[in-house]
Amino acid sequence: MEGEGDASIVEARFIDGLSDAQIEALFQCARESDYAVLTEDAQRLRAEFLKGTTIAIDIGRLRKRLDDVVAIDFFGANGREAAEALVVELEESMEPSHDEPSQKLSRQHIAPGRTWVTRKGIKVDRIASAWLVRNFIDKQASFKFVPGQGYAPSPGELRFDMFEAEYTHEGDRCTFEVLVQRFGLDDAALHQVAEIIHDIDLKDGKYGRPETAGIDRLLAGLCAANPDDDARLTQGASIFAGLYQSFKRPAP
Repeated sequence: MEGEGDASIVEARFIDGLSDAQIEALFQCARESDYAVLTEDAQRLRAEFLKGTTIAIDIGRLRKRLDDVVAIDFFGANGREAAEALVVELEESMEPSHDEPSQKLSRQHIAPGRTWVTRKGIKVDRIASAWLVRNFIDKQASFKFVPGQGYAPSPGELRFDMFEAEYTHEGDRCTFEVLVQRFGLDDAALHQVAEIIHDIDLKDGKYGRPETAGIDRLLAGLCAANPDDDARLTQGASIFAGLYQSFKRPAP
């Protein structure tokens, strides 16, 4: 070799007997658990704040815990968006209020045929949000599924339900709810679907709809049976189309 040195190439695995995919799954599971605990703690702090309790110190500690988890979240685990949105909402509650209306709250319109990007391994909120986009926001939409970490969007792409996305969790609202609000979708049936998605995704029992447990189990089975995101999207769309029509149908 140039420089008269030696080099060796070896293949290494983290743990004997486990594939790289299994190792990634272990990391994902651990970080999802961390994010779930952070989300629960943020929801508790939010409730205390609404009662008038001073929580500034607790918010700082919660932010530090979240940053520590993000630092070891190497694969973009589920749950970061929910935890991040709640922590940001709490942080903003400590800042002086402003009278100017938020641009995010105005009804939005986009040119059709955009590429909508989200994290691979789609589950309830991403499946439902993609169905909502294609049926109510951008009927010519195409979808791209990318790693949870390190993706740089191309010009014109719109990201959803992922960190720093154009459309993702805000406060205690899931991405589906945010899309419904931001695009001014004044449809009672959609709002009922949104309540179910919220309770499955955030697990806070906010709406307590009787359909939630059944839809949750159905989607869990769909994801377990279909590792491919396109298949999850196709089959999930049928579930949400049927659910939506059940709410549109007049009561007997």
